[in-house]
Amino acid sequence: MSQDSAAVPDAARKLAARRRREIVAVLLFSGGPIFESSIPLSVFGIDRQDAGVPRYRLLVCAGEDAPLRTTGGLELSAPYGLEAISRAGTVVVPAWRSITQAPPPAALDALRRAHEEGARIVGLCTGAFVLAAAGLLDGRPATTHWMYAPTLAKRYPSVHVDPRELFVDDGDVLTSAGTAAGIDLCLHIVRTDHGADAANALARRLVVPPRRTASDMGHQRYLDRSLPEEIGADPLAEVVAWALEHLHEQFDVETLAARAYMSRRTFDRRFRSLTGSAPLQWLITQRVLQAQRLLETSDYSVDEVAGRCGFRSPVALRGHFRRQLGASPAAYRARRPHGAPEPALRPERADRAERPERERAALGAGGGERFAPALAGHGLATAEPGEAGKPQPEGYASRLAEAAVGRGPARPVLPGQRERPVG
Repeated sequence: MSQDSAAVPDAARKLAARRRREIVAVLLFSGGPIFESSIPLSVFGIDRQDAGVPRYRLLVCAGEDAPLRTTGGLELSAPYGLEAISRAGTVVVPAWRSITQAPPPAALDALRRAHEEGARIVGLCTGAFVLAAAGLLDGRPATTHWMYAPTLAKRYPSVHVDPRELFVDDGDVLTSAGTAAGIDLCLHIVRTDHGADAANALARRLVVPPRRTASDMGHQRYLDRSLPEEIGADPLAEVVAWALEHLHEQFDVETLAARAYMSRRTFDRRFRSLTGSAPLQWLITQRVLQAQRLLETSDYSVDEVAGRCGFRSPVALRGHFRRQLGASPAAYRARRPHGAPEPALRPERADRAERPERERAALGAGGGERFAPALAGHGLATAEPGEAGKPQPEGYASRLAEAAVGRGPARPVLPGQRERPVG
């Protein structure tokens, strides 16, 4: 779920006397996408006091010399320059034009000064790259658009990038994922400043949910095989490509290191510097993503999906799947993402679809426990029963109950915790 701190960290500074938290400065740059740029303008720049939303004062500031050209060739003329940021208690960078370019030094200086004087600094989507360039994300958790998260992690290794979050609130520095997540973070700021009623009233005006989480949106399914753009020119690119093509096979990080003609330690270091992720965690993530695809587009049982994704056992798949997505494979399939194609039945299972409705109803109604093993063998069970007569691991019953309702909490992976090999 989205991270929102209950308390401001020790690094936060007292707001300078001349700054006001209700004064919001939005920092715009030439070449920025107009949609992302418009989000804080709409949230903080329109008077909605008639709907119970406290008013903010908006200062739209040019982060560089005018005119500012947006996507589509539009030209903007901001009413304020960088000097206006000195009055703001909240500074929002809604986007940055290119993750390969360095932001203007003057804008970075203004952000650092605002932060030192206690202002709340917000980066929406690629705006996180501007905050990182200013050094404001060093040693902090942050997020950005999933497609650019590996590049952010590689370029700024001291930033703890988590692309699975819709937004991250670290007290005086906040970041959000893609476009819609910028709305979520702005609503969160209103909720923090003025309470749930004000945020809910604003959400009704914007016709958006008052509070979403990554699990609500199935945010994890947007995390694809993303890697930094620069990987194409690196010798490890061939090893990464091989791994993605052979996820159905059982191999581990030692296998990848051998294919790269490196020791495990050297391979881990090179892989982390290139992608911002440990190779074992990357491999686990790719296998879970492949499992998602199969659960969405095929009628393979959970056991078969585990085998086709390179997991040594269904238990390993279930554990990693739940940690990353907060649900069991069976529960995830039950709430298959809206718009996903219906799974194609394999020939040996086609006869199942042709059974009379009354026969299928009889199997589901009176059969209950009696037919559970048979149903599980055909991929029809909604729970995750173990094999008959075999003892289940400790805690299995509670996990089974969570899977049945599809809302079991994800188990956090603690810093330094070792994952078991999944190859």
